[in-house]
Amino acid sequence: MRLLLIDGHYYLYRSFFAIRGLSNSKGEPTNAIYGFSKAIRRMIADTKPDRAAVIWDCGLPARRTELQPEYKQNRTEMPDDLRPQEGWLQKNVPLFGLASLKTPNTEADDLIASYAQAAMGEGADVVIATNDKDIMQMVCGQVSIYTTIKDAFALLGTEDVEKKWGVPPAFIADVLALTGDSSDNIPGVPGIGEKTAAQLVRTYGTTDEMLANIGAIVPGRLQEKIATHRDQIVSNRQMVALDLDLPLPVRWQDLEIRPRYPELIGALRECEFKGLLKEVEDEAAKALPAQADLFA
Repeated sequence: MRLLLIDGHYYLYRSFFAIRGLSNSKGEPTNAIYGFSKAIRRMIADTKPDRAAVIWDCGLPARRTELQPEYKQNRTEMPDDLRPQEGWLQKNVPLFGLASLKTPNTEADDLIASYAQAAMGEGADVVIATNDKDIMQMVCGQVSIYTTIKDAFALLGTEDVEKKWGVPPAFIADVLALTGDSSDNIPGVPGIGEKTAAQLVRTYGTTDEMLANIGAIVPGRLQEKIATHRDQIVSNRQMVALDLDLPLPVRWQDLEIRPRYPELIGALRECEFKGLLKEVEDEAAKALPAQADLFA
């Protein structure tokens, strides 16, 4: 059994900035809708999952904003011509056959992690489509990261993630606790970048172990930095820890892929996607031969 989990807002923004100037005859922007639609269809073809869902951010969890009130306050507002496309996709993703899921005051990576944890517990393999740093800590024998490289795709496993980060996936949170994450407005220890943080973790273990044995850290300048910023490191480690047991809005076993072709074709016609529309019409005619005339 394979479960595909897609980080909705990552692909929303990626599609929006990759394709510009696309709109229908009504002047409604459709660039993000087009890119996102093509992306999820390719993911399904590439990974051949048995179950799938797109997971969306829906506010911030109180536990993080209480720890660090400035969390993500550096983020800019969503562009005006992207907002209606976000709404279109959240509403119409189910027409492609994938669930569209979110939980109030919950970030996508936490809900993705909770779904992955639940599926792994039942023996399923999980593919996560994202570029989120935090979610990389979930990679293991049953969890891989979907990525595309030019015309090919790859599933990044434990060795791939360790090669990139310099530590096994389970220790990425400790690296981030030291470096912080500027994209999320989480301050790190000044002067400690990813390479130095990875070296510290390889040498001294987790941040908990590091802080319990600060006197062992060399050189002295690093020992002083870590001692001075102890509270920040502890806070950061809590910030980047993923929630693994959130209530699931839909059981992962119930995320069967069931395209709703007639409604999907109608929605794509309104967007005026000629090539994509033809692909879906041909696919629908094969899947539902008794209704083929409806898709011509």
